[in-house]
Amino acid sequence: MSQNPIDKTSEEAGSAPCSMQEGDDVYMGYAPRPELSHFLNELLEAERAGARVTLETARTAGAGAISKLMLDIQRDEARWCAMLTRNLKALGAVPSPRTGAFYDKAMAIADLSERLSFLNRGQGWVVRKLREMLPRVRDDGLHRDLSEMLRSHEANIALADEVASRAF
Repeated sequence: MSQNPIDKTSEEAGSAPCSMQEGDDVYMGYAPRPELSHFLNELLEAERAGARVTLETARTAGAGAISKLMLDIQRDEARWCAMLTRNLKALGAVPSPRTGAFYDKAMAIADLSERLSFLNRGQGWVVRKLREMLPRVRDDGLHRDLSEMLRSHEANIALADEVASRAF
């Protein structure tokens, strides 16, 4: 008498869909902690660079729309540095003390219009990286923080484009 495949026990048939939540993060397609830590530190270094660039650019620009924009973005970048540091510590990782290479590259650009354009490309890089990683972040709190960071960077890009179109 042959056994009906439907009568097999769950051990024989494989894992049940309802046990998916018990799966290992990597098996389920989520980023492992070391990869998340590396990613968050990469963003932290970039945000730190962006905060410094925008602060120094605001000083260079003096008063006006460009200076105000740079100070607004600088506050935003500092906020994301704090969020990334907090999440790195929650993962048990050490936050990087480094500033990304973006800083030196941006500060080598003397023309404010060109520097603003370069800054926007840097913001675009962050947006791209966040979009790539977000589907692989399992932790709800970290996902929420990174999603908010994404929306903020998208808004900053649009605002910088608008200000640049009027100022230059």
